[in-house]
Amino acid sequence: PPPLPYHGSALPNELRGRTLLGFTLTDFAFNIAGTDCAPKDSVLPMSTLTIREANSDDSQAIQAIYNYEVENETSTMDLVPRTLQVQQEWIAARSGAFCAVVAVDSGGTVLGFGALSEYKDRSGYRTTVENSVYVRRDVARRGIGRQVLTHLIDVATVSGFHSIIARIESTSIASRELHTACGFKLVGVEQQVARKFGKWLDIAVLQIIL
Repeated sequence: PPPLPYHGSALPNELRGRTLLGFTLTDFAFNIAGTDCAPKDSVLPMSTLTIREANSDDSQAIQAIYNYEVENETSTMDLVPRTLQVQQEWIAARSGAFCAVVAVDSGGTVLGFGALSEYKDRSGYRTTVENSVYVRRDVARRGIGRQVLTHLIDVATVSGFHSIIARIESTSIASRELHTACGFKLVGVEQQVARKFGKWLDIAVLQIIL
């Protein structure tokens, strides 16, 4: 079968930690409040958002969020929108610490999603992962991405990973500020490594050591 648009595979058994899926964000209030990634006054109340493992029923909502970014933004370097089948396969293929998670409101509506992925396929890199966070544009700047990212950091920590890499198109200030607020540091800029919408794009590389 063709490769999935996202990369990622389960770690060897000895590195698969338990995950923090299925808990409301109030369960993480202590951890969040104790970091620079603590939600600000403008965020949605933590009691109205739940982070849980994504399932097939979330495929259409995730597809809509992601395909908007594919077609209109540089938050992803995918150039071809996902079909619903590809989206379903992507969710089904992920397991353990690499499960996709969704942020849902009190009515069950998916407002954003995120995931950890394999950083590189060489065995020596297996203690580092890469993160992805996407939020519906109509609810951006309300702290949803911050809470999804905080959750992913918690999952990576209890799963025994040593660091997380974020690769962000260099002019995406909001995404860079989000990661910086959550403890990531800029470690380099890859110049003109991507091309989209007829432009060469630089990719900022940020990292957090857990």
